[in-house]
Amino acid sequence: MARPDKLPKILTEGETDRLLSEPNQRYFGPHRDYLYMRIMLKAGLRASEATALRPEHIDLMSGKLMVREGKGAKDRTLWIGEDMLEELREWMDRRQEKAPEADYLLPTSKGTQVATSHLRRSVKRYARDAGIEEVGRVSPHTLRHTFATRLYRSAGKIRLVQKALGHSDLSTTMIYTHVVDEELETALKGL
Repeated sequence: MARPDKLPKILTEGETDRLLSEPNQRYFGPHRDYLYMRIMLKAGLRASEATALRPEHIDLMSGKLMVREGKGAKDRTLWIGEDMLEELREWMDRRQEKAPEADYLLPTSKGTQVATSHLRRSVKRYARDAGIEEVGRVSPHTLRHTFATRLYRSAGKIRLVQKALGHSDLSTTMIYTHVVDEELETALKGL
């Protein structure tokens, strides 16, 4: 299989921490944006999947997250960890106060669905404010790439990454094996 010309751009741990520290969570909108970034980093959601999340799509006890009608109108099941669940439980109280009639998990203050274009602009602005080099490369999809790369690095199983991302074709997911190539190169050069 030919390697793609452009490998996915991912965030380092330091860049991720700086990005997530930017939204001022005292305010509803930035707090919501922070949670969008966190959930995309923890579950590998596309921007459209994140903005379409509804409260009933996440079991706040078990961590089961249902992506409904993702790309290709496919559903998939994911899980999120306890730290993310705790943040979402706290968010539900704030959401109830600010937008009690909202259908979406992370709505606007008026209770409507957040536009994916808003999410793209927000992520880019937070990346710029965080001093991340190559700000032009930082987008919600960068968070998805970061998730996939970290999952592959942790699990070492490309099929798990494929399932988590909802890719129907494994060749689409194979781009994340670049992690092994880079780590192997570093290890071999260090001998």
